[in-house]
Amino acid sequence: MALSALDLFSVGIGPSSSHTVGPMRAARQFTAGLERDGQLQSVARVRAELFGSLGATGWGHGSDKAVILGLQGEDPETVDTDTADARVKETVGGRKLLLAGTHPVEFDGDADVILHRRRSLPAHPNGMTFFAFDDGGVLLRERTYYSVGGGFVVDEDAAGADRVVQDETPLPYPFTTGKQLLEHCRREGKSIAQIMLANELSWRSEEELRSRLLHIWSVMQECVENGCTRTEERLPGGLKVRRRAPGLRTKLREAEAAAAAGGAAQSDPLWAMEWVNLYALAVNEENASGGRIVTAPTNGAAGIIPAVLHYYTRFVPGANDDGVVDFLLTAAAVGILFKENASISGAEVGCQGEVGSACSMAAGALCAVTGGTPEQVENAAEVGIEHNLGLTCDPVGGLVQIPCIERNAIASVKAINAARLALQGDGEHKVSLDQAIKTMRETGKDMKIKYKETSRGGLAVNVIEC
Repeated sequence: MALSALDLFSVGIGPSSSHTVGPMRAARQFTAGLERDGQLQSVARVRAELFGSLGATGWGHGSDKAVILGLQGEDPETVDTDTADARVKETVGGRKLLLAGTHPVEFDGDADVILHRRRSLPAHPNGMTFFAFDDGGVLLRERTYYSVGGGFVVDEDAAGADRVVQDETPLPYPFTTGKQLLEHCRREGKSIAQIMLANELSWRSEEELRSRLLHIWSVMQECVENGCTRTEERLPGGLKVRRRAPGLRTKLREAEAAAAAGGAAQSDPLWAMEWVNLYALAVNEENASGGRIVTAPTNGAAGIIPAVLHYYTRFVPGANDDGVVDFLLTAAAVGILFKENASISGAEVGCQGEVGSACSMAAGALCAVTGGTPEQVENAAEVGIEHNLGLTCDPVGGLVQIPCIERNAIASVKAINAARLALQGDGEHKVSLDQAIKTMRETGKDMKIKYKETSRGGLAVNVIEC
């Protein structure tokens, strides 16, 4: 199995990669199969059933809406996020669904999209089954899919539901462990980003790769800007969480303007961290609103890599687009290690797999673009995950708001500190990244189900929703 950086970073829709992006992709894949096999025109009704974590927290994550949009042929990367809710409301209210965007079928929102709160499918906590019937009620097609984290979707034929990309492309520098990655770097005298680049050229030209990675960066920037300019005072959902990004940016800009007017620079030695907090909050508030998001590597942790990358471009002297590309390539290399050896799904291993993985990826990437050796990069990535081990996924009300938004801000600062700590050493350290990832996988396996994105434990039951 070969993984690309563009598998780890994809443009999608909030609020969740596994609970929104994944179900939309699965539903679209199901309808595409009907169309491909010549069955679409015979369909009179479709039904979707969501299980496990999808069933437990799907309403808060918009899984039901995502399924409806996917059945209509919408793709997470291109769906109009501003009109998506209105389209779903129109479909449910009109009791008519345009299957694959072309074929109208009768639709009952309550009966045709079912979220099972206490039932699970065997292969993964995020399971869903789709059915298509003709006008006589005869079953035409049934397919089961699993949303395995980061927007990746596999069907029931994938062994153990862990094959995220069926790609056997031979790579010049294949690796599945940090040890193998470092061995490539030492033998070839290359950085981690250069190893990744050589592998990426197996799929596309360097020019295309650079263009697509810089597009990912531009979407991250737009996401921050959107999060800072929203006029709604509260986030959607019953928690009525107050938006902080717009007011915080105004406050920071006013403080900088006041300092400049007095002929002085901002004197707070940790001023950059104020901006890092802002960047992370802006992204995750936009995510919670169902906006356009880069899955990095998941939506629940989507604010960390953009926040640290914004920190690099604004506060690190000499930052440029070449550094941005190297940052994303290095982060992807670390992300591949998590995807290959553990999980980035909160429903499978808790939030250590989402925020922890993203923190590790950002720490390693920042270390790389600020002069770190491959050994120091591996050290930074290890520090990033080591100090997120055991992190539970316990969203209050099933919404990606509390504690998710603040958790991204804290992890962004932690990633920067991990990079700085590693840069002060020589790369030698006792706990390897591979050992930390193995520990994360084992910790997730031992973690009780109630702490893995079911909203049945932790803050989810100790905070009053309204």
